[in-house]
Amino acid sequence: MDNTRMSRINRLIQKEISEIFREQTKAMPGVIVSVTSVTVSPDLGIARIRLSIFPSDRGEELLANIRDNAKAIRYALGQRVRTQLRKIPEVSFFIDDSLDYLERIDSLLQR
Repeated sequence: MDNTRMSRINRLIQKEISEIFREQTKAMPGVIVSVTSVTVSPDLGIARIRLSIFPSDRGEELLANIRDNAKAIRYALGQRVRTQLRKIPEVSFFIDDSLDYLERIDSLLQR
């Protein structure tokens, strides 16, 4: 599939999933969930979504909750992009721990 088309689909899904999480986390003060990247398979069957969760100590708990509600999130995504995509991919969520990794490297370099 065309690389430009795939990157446009990745950005579209990232934008819409970010909006869904922004609306959902309004009720949870002190919690920020941001979508760092989205990778969609070439057949548009699976979307791998990497999340950055603040505070990171509650990351696993929130990720488990997000994974439990993956069908509802996919449905909300489908409602938002139904005019732009014919097939809505299955969503799978992962924690993007690159910020924690950078903090660890900084702390090691400061020693």
